[in-house]
Amino acid sequence: MFDVQRVEIEWGGRQLVLETGKIARQADGAVLATYGETTVLATVVAAKQPKPGIDFFPLTVNYQEKTFAAGKIPGGFFKREGRPSEKETLTSRLIDRPIRPLFPNGFRCETQVVTTVLSHDLENDPDIVALVAASAALTISGVPFMGPVGAARVGLIDGEFVLNPLLDQHESSKLDLVVAGTQDAVLMVESEAQELSEETMLGAVMFGHRGFQPVIDAIIQLAEKAAKEPREFAPADLSAIETEMLGIAETELRAAYKNTVKQERYAAVDAVKAKVTAHFFPEGEEPRFDKEKIGAVFKELQAKIVRWNILDTGSRIDGRDLKTVRPIVSEVGVLPRTHGSAVFTRGETQALVVATLGTGDDEQFIDALEGTYKETFLLHYNFPPYSVGETGRMGSPGRREIGHGKLAWRAVRPVLPNHHEFPYTLRVVSEITESNGSSSMATVCGTSLSLMDAGVPLKRPVAGIAMGLILEGDRYAVLSDILGDEDHLGDMDFKVAGSEAGVTSLQMDIKIAGITEEIMKVALDQAKGGREHILNEMAKALTTARPSLGEHAPRIEVIQIPTDKIREVIGSGGKVIREIVEKTGAKIDISDDGTVKVASSDGKAITAALNWIRGIAAEPEVGAIYQGTVVKAVDFGAFVNFFGAKDGLVHISQLSNQRVAKTQDVVKEGDKVWVKLLGFDERGKVRLSMRVVDQTTGEEIKEKTEAAGE
Repeated sequence: MFDVQRVEIEWGGRQLVLETGKIARQADGAVLATYGETTVLATVVAAKQPKPGIDFFPLTVNYQEKTFAAGKIPGGFFKREGRPSEKETLTSRLIDRPIRPLFPNGFRCETQVVTTVLSHDLENDPDIVALVAASAALTISGVPFMGPVGAARVGLIDGEFVLNPLLDQHESSKLDLVVAGTQDAVLMVESEAQELSEETMLGAVMFGHRGFQPVIDAIIQLAEKAAKEPREFAPADLSAIETEMLGIAETELRAAYKNTVKQERYAAVDAVKAKVTAHFFPEGEEPRFDKEKIGAVFKELQAKIVRWNILDTGSRIDGRDLKTVRPIVSEVGVLPRTHGSAVFTRGETQALVVATLGTGDDEQFIDALEGTYKETFLLHYNFPPYSVGETGRMGSPGRREIGHGKLAWRAVRPVLPNHHEFPYTLRVVSEITESNGSSSMATVCGTSLSLMDAGVPLKRPVAGIAMGLILEGDRYAVLSDILGDEDHLGDMDFKVAGSEAGVTSLQMDIKIAGITEEIMKVALDQAKGGREHILNEMAKALTTARPSLGEHAPRIEVIQIPTDKIREVIGSGGKVIREIVEKTGAKIDISDDGTVKVASSDGKAITAALNWIRGIAAEPEVGAIYQGTVVKAVDFGAFVNFFGAKDGLVHISQLSNQRVAKTQDVVKEGDKVWVKLLGFDERGKVRLSMRVVDQTTGEEIKEKTEAAGE
């Protein structure tokens, strides 16, 4: 019944198995990939006919994690998987980016790749397995895909590169890098690094490229056994249209792209497009070509004009040379009531970035296949349509916004202080108010500035820069700080972020069949110079964190109490801790190890809460003097609450140094008194004596005590 084909290889110390022919046989391509005991099913379906009315390749990639894969039941009321998590969205993008450039120009058939995590061994991250499975499914599907693609994760542990480190090795790794590509070139890089050098990052990329070559060979072996006949696809020959269009539009289009102001340049390009449309679609005549073909050729011509200008003259759209960064203005403290704020403007790209400091109550719970954990650093990126002078729908963040936010998050996280040293939950929101190229890197710069403005002690400021590439045959040009048009019309989007000490994040997307190690080295070296320039410009606003937190930020004090005292501090049903919070106004968070965090913007509230907690958790010292309150006066003495919840008896003989006939002659209920802990009686009860003390210091005044005895 089943024609199962299977390939097994040893890869990174574990078995990788690629299998097809049994599951999802009605899809164009379906591969079950198993690495260790992590299993992912990848399916590919492509429409038989092009989707009409579009001028782009309609590819959709969906990565989904089923909770049963880790033996879990989903939380929530409905007990089933809901909207994609951040991890699922990011992995969908991770798979999309290296496979999209390998479809031929002009292919317009709607294509969907679905990868589903069916089993997770809690050791091997499913994202790499999903990318490999998707590549294999595409390769055997018959769809015109110029693959296969391989992928690998690279770690850096004890100074050595590690291929596909296990999940529990990630904490000890200074690098988390994912690289994907073909046999000959690199297509995609995504990484987070602990301020590593450019040489180390390049070495990691090439190590990963070499490391996934056995995977590509395995996919080819599977294709030799199970691949379907390739679909017939021949891109339309539009050379005649292009020649005719060049004759009527080249000069004006070149002039339009010499306009250095974005909106004016767009207006000039639109005027040329209107002229071209009028030429090919004259009123009252039957058009010779359809609108999709004319539109596609015009877009291709735009790209060629920009690329020719750069390669021939070294001059870019806005008049800059290849290495110059646009003018930068950095401002901090721009919003009065926020904890930290910054506006970072680079050319026509601007980010308004706001930092907020929170407490343990603000930590985000992440429910992942590997288990639930708390996240204390949140970075949210928003890209409203007005930032590019357009109207549009406002709603939940899309894949692009989530991806850009995560890139900036990776770039900044390595320089954050350790949470046990700075126990705040940090949330940063980046509002892109203008955009013309690399708003994600503007977010990195603005995040660094806003956190320092809030008083967060970053190890070092971080900046980011986006690099571009124009590649024609053997000729190429690497561009620093690319514009939006250079991103759309170029061959590479290469983002590098880091501090003066090294790289913290690297992301690369290629729109062609890959780039070489030589080009990557040039891009990294050029990015380093640009990053250093941006850091110097940022330093004009702020170089280090402010010496104190913002006026409206909460203060957090941390103390440690014995674990056997946690129950007493919390109280039955939380009664005690609720009372402390209600009466002091402070927020209190108690960990299982006895760590207590007390937070408030009012220092007096923190002091009151800490004293209360210490009074409950600490043990009084014999011979020490404490202030207390008389809670009950009886014939034989007074009961005094003197140490949080501690009560002790002051015997009538200890009320003063002279004979006392009646307790109420000396104290009554509600009186504030000073007492000295004498010790404990044979039944363990606390014994106290009344003291005369200095009202400021609480120290015993023996002279007055002796005088009273006289």
